Amino acid sequence: MVRRRSGPGWAFPARAPWAPRLALYLLTLWGMLTLNFLLPRAMPGDPLLALMDPESDAYLADPGIRERILQYYGLDRPLWEQYLVYLGRLARGELGWSIALNTSVAGLLAEHLPWTLLLMVPSILLATLISVWAGAHAGWRRDTRVDRALLVAFLLLDTVPIFLLGILLLMVFGVYLGRFPLSGGQTPFASYASPWAQLADILRHLALPMATLTLGLAGRNFLLARNSMVTVLGMEFMQVARGKGLPEPTLKYRHGLRNAVLPLVTRFAMQMGAALTGMILIETLFAYPGMGRLMFTAVAARDYPVLEGGFLVAGVAVLLANALADLSYAWLDPRTREAPCPT
Repeated sequence: MVRRRSGPGWAFPARAPWAPRLALYLLTLWGMLTLNFLLPRAMPGDPLLALMDPESDAYLADPGIRERILQYYGLDRPLWEQYLVYLGRLARGELGWSIALNTSVAGLLAEHLPWTLLLMVPSILLATLISVWAGAHAGWRRDTRVDRALLVAFLLLDTVPIFLLGILLLMVFGVYLGRFPLSGGQTPFASYASPWAQLADILRHLALPMATLTLGLAGRNFLLARNSMVTVLGMEFMQVARGKGLPEPTLKYRHGLRNAVLPLVTRFAMQMGAALTGMILIETLFAYPGMGRLMFTAVAARDYPVLEGGFLVAGVAVLLANALADLSYAWLDPRTREAPCPT
């Protein structure tokens, strides 16, 4: 069914184009929540094992207290019942209580998430800018010395594991040169003369983890940016633009780069998941107080509530990044927008 207004050649569909996309995102969110519940429980081990181990510091000698804790977390119920309780708790905005750390999961996330955002967001943006600029420049100067040099440099970055890259930066700039701190988010027990001194200390601790994540992500995007630029340069509209005598910056950035960046928009959303994976390695290596290190300790302790809360934040971040990529793609390439209905 199509609504129409008076006037020649104007009509629009009765169902908005965002409706099927929204339904797909909601379905994806439900699938993500289901996996978020099942994956921690699929791991070997018992989250209450430390409470039942006489050699553990957290051992509870009273079996009645252990039984009440088991009932509190619902681990004595069938799996399907635990799943319904989990969904109901999320619907009420409750993230639960940490088993290993004996504190609110929401409080833990509020404490660690800002550190992760401080590290991840600038790293992704900087890596995208570096790879887009370098890839576009290499594609524009293809088969030259500059192109070959950039290819070798970024291929090396792409082949080196991000954990090994972090170790190299840590050894060179942290140990041998002593330019940056080796671990942590800021100096322990430090007293600062001003907020600017505290900010400077945080940035010094951020430098090496941020450089590791930025270089690791930039290496993955360069080849896509370069190949996309080379493809765009061979298209007919670029030949027409050259024939008009447009200056090189206009050809390179306004016509070439704008079209070459389209595949990178999708890659940017996909990179959110890769960045979250790298965060666990990087934050563990540098003892950085972010979500990655929190998730690493939660996996070791089989702390289901913390794992569920952390995976929930990560999954929602990836979904939001994909939604942003959809909107950006439609803005960058008007051809992807829904065409008006014929009269």
